[in-house]
Amino acid sequence: MADKVPTVLIVDDVDMNVMILEEILKDDYHIITANNGKEALAKLRDVAELSKIILLDVMMPEMTGRQMFEILKADNAFKRIPVIFITAENDSESELLAAGAVDFINKPFLPEIVKLRVRNQIELKNYSDSLEIMVAEKTAEATKILDNALQGLANVIEHRDLESGEHVKRTQLFVKTLVDYLIESGSIYAGEFVKLQPDIIMKSMALHDVGKIAIPDWILLKPGKLDADEYEIMKTHTTRGKEIIGELGDVNQSLYLKHCEDICYGHHERWDGKGYPRQLRGEEIPLAARLASLADVYDALVCARVYKAAMPYEEAVNIIVAGGNNGQFDPVIADAVVKIQDRFREISQAYK
Repeated sequence: MADKVPTVLIVDDVDMNVMILEEILKDDYHIITANNGKEALAKLRDVAELSKIILLDVMMPEMTGRQMFEILKADNAFKRIPVIFITAENDSESELLAAGAVDFINKPFLPEIVKLRVRNQIELKNYSDSLEIMVAEKTAEATKILDNALQGLANVIEHRDLESGEHVKRTQLFVKTLVDYLIESGSIYAGEFVKLQPDIIMKSMALHDVGKIAIPDWILLKPGKLDADEYEIMKTHTTRGKEIIGELGDVNQSLYLKHCEDICYGHHERWDGKGYPRQLRGEEIPLAARLASLADVYDALVCARVYKAAMPYEEAVNIIVAGGNNGQFDPVIADAVVKIQDRFREISQAYK
């Protein structure tokens, strides 16, 4: 299959300049023309496939080349299109290059110079695009491998804890459902949750109990209530979890690992500061950890464990409400659980 002919957008208010450039380039490229910046932007937004390059005059009526160039660079859809400025004697070429133009073509036009500069910049653009696609594919592949590895580790921990592995899936879905509701309902946390990327928060929830891998079996698998000393040892799964996450990579360079750390280290903190391991209070607790706390408690209430029977859903919701009122949970997130309790019940029943 033959390669598509690259598209070149020529923008100049002088018809003769447009005709000359079109004549020089028409044998090798698909040409689009415009007489000012406004017309050019309208055509860019209307085409099925973006131009590979733009030849842009500096001085034009209605919208100058500089004004159009600033709009292009501020628009994610257009900012990567290379721009070659068409310059006259009084134009500052160094200023245009410093602003981000890839090259310039002087008037009057020399056909061979025009062809070479357009060809060279399109080849550079094609090379850059190929590298970007390759990096994206490799990143996606590496991310998938990491996702599978971390999910597998989470499942190993759950099986060791005599869970079926569905606890991980349920809590992930609880967290994702909560985040979606808090965004869609326009809560005070909506904007912040969008920045934190809900899908990554959900994936990170898989490792909320990763530190349990360091807890001895005689404590982890004890069928009855833990005594005071045993409970202190159990509480260390938060700090051990943080250490394990830190060994996986730099948490300051990966939002994924940062959420993992926040969740495993902070999901036993309390809104009133009476939690562990750091006794964080209120908004000192990372948002992802506040979500995880509610998801984990709700799941512990409505699902049977080695040391307790499952609790009725209505009773579990009442406990969540009480927790929002008495300082255990962030009240905004606790109220959200009440609002979407039917969805929580559906998740619990679907992943037993």
